Amino acid sequence: MANEYKIVVLGSGGVGKSALTIQFIQGSFVEKYDPTIEDSYRKHVEIDGKAAMLDILDTAGQEEYSAMRDSYMRTGQGFVLVYSITDPSSCEDCMTIHEQLLRSKDSDEVPLVLVGNKCDLEEERAVSKQEGQSMSEKFGDCLFLESSAKACINVDEIFTSLARLIDKSNDPNAGEEENVEDSKSKAKSPTGAKKQAKKCSLL
Repeated sequence: MANEYKIVVLGSGGVGKSALTIQFIQGSFVEKYDPTIEDSYRKHVEIDGKAAMLDILDTAGQEEYSAMRDSYMRTGQGFVLVYSITDPSSCEDCMTIHEQLLRSKDSDEVPLVLVGNKCDLEEERAVSKQEGQSMSEKFGDCLFLESSAKACINVDEIFTSLARLIDKSNDPNAGEEENVEDSKSKAKSPTGAKKQAKKCSLL
């Protein structure tokens, strides 16, 4: 029987939460769509040779729906926190959402992946990779990735790495540390996307 993982995708409006989720679920990039209020997706995957069911909730980024986040945060096991590398204000929103997440979970240790999305738009970059890394360190040294839903860079790695982090949080003495470290290194240099991922790095 597949392990089930409840994953919540958070971030401000327009950063690409839905695009990342749909790229992972359907393998396609949606250029334009109506702002999300709440969409739920399920996908069977294999992680480290084990069957897994990812239950992914794509949440609203608009400010008028921010009050709904508490309920999402209480039910979620792991979280993808997304900002756009072209929008510095979305980083500030991540800080606010992260504070709300810690209050909601009443814990300083929450399985979390911080994602700087739209790394294919290098010419429009307004947030450096170093700034993203620094923010992840403020968030308890959580896993940090830059991604592109459009170019399909690090998309799968976001969700599979988070599932491993959820496993470790559920059973911290299970000797999963190597798997988590492996997930970090693999996510940073994913097979088949290694050359593409280099485009995300600042020279």
